[in-house]
Amino acid sequence: MQALKKWHVVYTRPRWEKKVADLLSKKNIDNYCPVNRVSRQWSDRKKIILEPLFTAYVFVNIDETAQPSVRDTNGVINFVHWLNKPALIRDEEIEAIKRFLNEFENVHLEKVPVKPNDVVKITGGAFMEQKGLVVSLKHKSVKILLPSLGYMMYAEVKRSDIEVVKTSMIPYPKTGN
Repeated sequence: MQALKKWHVVYTRPRWEKKVADLLSKKNIDNYCPVNRVSRQWSDRKKIILEPLFTAYVFVNIDETAQPSVRDTNGVINFVHWLNKPALIRDEEIEAIKRFLNEFENVHLEKVPVKPNDVVKITGGAFMEQKGLVVSLKHKSVKILLPSLGYMMYAEVKRSDIEVVKTSMIPYPKTGN
């Protein structure tokens, strides 16, 4: 029986994310280096470039037997650990990152402590039918948590594309709106 593959995070040398992903692919190791489409302006032109979304991180989908091969890859420093074990990322979170990056350009990351708030189901757009935690809601900006990574991605999303599933128990002041 083949061992179960799980998503892990490896820490890479600075600015080696895409190089490490390429080297892992050459070893036939399933990996994902999320890249963000970012518009850059130079004095003579404007260009869309692909930058790694997570600085110094690459995701690998492996079983335990592949860990030494990943660790021996040039540019890999080590696995990211949580509670003295390599950190695991849920398949749903990898898929959510992929859908988010396919839908939006110039995605921003913001490091946050994970704290529960309202549970919502997204009813339209790239995350349709996904449930998540609302961190803040201003005008059209919705912040979506990726709990096991400790990051949140945010982008412009219509308020009409969100349906509250469970409200927070935290009381908020009422406004005149």
